[in-house]
Amino acid sequence: MQAFTNLSGIAAPMPLVNIDTDMIIPKQFLKTIKRSGLGANLFDEMRFTLEGAEIPEFVLNQPQYREASVLVAGDNFGCGSSREHAPWAIADFGIRCVISTSFADIFYNNCFKNGILPIVLPEDQRDLCMADAEKGANARIEVDLDSQTITLSDGQTISFEVDAFRKHCLMNGLDDIGLTLEKAASIDTFEAAAAQARPWV
Repeated sequence: MQAFTNLSGIAAPMPLVNIDTDMIIPKQFLKTIKRSGLGANLFDEMRFTLEGAEIPEFVLNQPQYREASVLVAGDNFGCGSSREHAPWAIADFGIRCVISTSFADIFYNNCFKNGILPIVLPEDQRDLCMADAEKGANARIEVDLDSQTITLSDGQTISFEVDAFRKHCLMNGLDDIGLTLEKAASIDTFEAAAAQARPWV
């Protein structure tokens, strides 16, 4: 998993509430178990017409936000079904951080397992980030996980909270498999001892 330490990039404003996982990646794109390639269909039904043409009004189709790496969203982001394809699509598009006032629990947990930092802020601070994002490509946002701060384009700093264990995993690029592999030596020792003690198993 790609580690997350700090990020400097363009933030895209998406002030919609209750963006569910079917809006993030519609069900017809869930046939793959690969984590790559889904970014092309991120927010597919909002980004494209039925004929496949871009919808110019959608934020990620606007020139100043095509390279966005931060998404500032409305309340209850990632609700709906528990599909892990949703954070896969977000990460594959290039978005590494989502800022909102609240997230659905399963989506929130899945973000950390896929190298995405979901940040929960009070509404007034989220609104500051949203207003900054609305300035366009010239307003770059900085997110520092180590210091747990967001720096807006005008230099204003906002602090955020994050669970210490999740922070450790994200900063070190550790998903569930990575955490297990950290104990590889202990696992090997245990298996060798178990095989010697119970060779019939």
